[in-house]
Amino acid sequence: MFRKVLVANRGEIALRVLRACKELGIRTVAVYSTADADSLPVRLADESVCIGPPASRLSYLNVPNIIGAALKTGADAIHPGYGFLSEDPYFAEICADNGITFVGPPPEVMEHLGDKSTARKLMQDAGLPLLPGTVSPIVSAEEALALADEIGYPVVLKASAGGGGRGITVVQRREDLPEAVRATRANAQALFKDAAIYLEKYLTGARHIEVQVMADDYGTVVHLGERDCSVQRRKQKLIEESPSAVVDAGLRARIGQAAVDGARSVGYRGAGTMEFLLDGEGRFWFMEMNARIQVEHPVTEMVTGVDLVREQLRVAAGEPMSLRQETIDLRGHAIECRINAENAAAGFAPTPGRLDRFDVPGGPWVRLDTHCLTGTRVPPYYDSLIAKLIVWGPDRDAALDRMARALDEFQIEGRGVHTTIELHRRVLEHPEFRAGSVTTQFLDQYLSGNGTPP
Repeated sequence: MFRKVLVANRGEIALRVLRACKELGIRTVAVYSTADADSLPVRLADESVCIGPPASRLSYLNVPNIIGAALKTGADAIHPGYGFLSEDPYFAEICADNGITFVGPPPEVMEHLGDKSTARKLMQDAGLPLLPGTVSPIVSAEEALALADEIGYPVVLKASAGGGGRGITVVQRREDLPEAVRATRANAQALFKDAAIYLEKYLTGARHIEVQVMADDYGTVVHLGERDCSVQRRKQKLIEESPSAVVDAGLRARIGQAAVDGARSVGYRGAGTMEFLLDGEGRFWFMEMNARIQVEHPVTEMVTGVDLVREQLRVAAGEPMSLRQETIDLRGHAIECRINAENAAAGFAPTPGRLDRFDVPGGPWVRLDTHCLTGTRVPPYYDSLIAKLIVWGPDRDAALDRMARALDEFQIEGRGVHTTIELHRRVLEHPEFRAGSVTTQFLDQYLSGNGTPP
């Protein structure tokens, strides 16, 4: 096992990794920007190193400073968390060049999976179902028009190097496609420094279902059930739950085996997530694979009893995985609400500021992953996530009731600070969500002018 791990991240995920390390007896190093100097991860780590000013490119994306901090403190591994450098194969290679273990899959696997066109081809070769579309980047608007005519509208254009819900354009009509190709390419170049895009059929009325996988260096690959992530704003997840209300044991076995087959086919190692679209007839299609721990991993931990970060660290250290497929059971139901410092009524605009009140919920089977306290300043430089509220219940109805109670207890106040708590309350009250029948279009269809479902 590692002696010392540097956590190359901030916020709640940095704290989550630090805690897992401490339970394994591993010393920890927190890196931080000047905006996070007084943050909880910095206080709780064994050592801390400032890596730059607030801007991400000068701190949390500053590879020389992060590697320098690891070498200076004698860290023998770096855990990247999610976001920032977590899926950067070049960062993983630089870690290896400096004798530091990167907690994640091999660099070449990340590189292949990071290009969505390449990933589609690899998963097609592994036998996973794909929506009709291209498995290589489109080269012209004429090619896009010909393919869209063949498969039918609507279609979706996606950046090959994209992620996080960015670089995606849905096209409903033929006359809009040429301009959409131009604009999506330009957007992809600006966001990801790669103008390559691909096209596929856009599936309406679908659910976003993802499968948690874990693999080690000894040929063991398992899945830990599915998460339903269909409640999204701007193609980014807001509520996740496990298991899905519409996935039965037979479908779970099929989609889980597909995820395992896909991960095994590319030589995956560590924690990863296979993302699928699921239609109303129980058919599923591969979308992409995320080569890192996910924001929503706690719901899987709650229903399986497996500490995914701990397992991730053990695998990265070269130890065999402690999991076997036949011993993994999903018990009860878990739901996660992402609490963001955002104003839903203003298009989910971020609302940084000081948290003058931060009263957290409690009670049986309530978990709060947060780096915030009363007095914490939410900076304007990073993602607006300030907490993840997770609950467990013996069934979905009990979990929903528990989440409603926990949301009522959660009180956050600060000058100019808005949160998504009230939006979550409204979603939980909505009969369509309560019935478990929402699709990825739910919020788009039901959000009214004031940012809440009617």
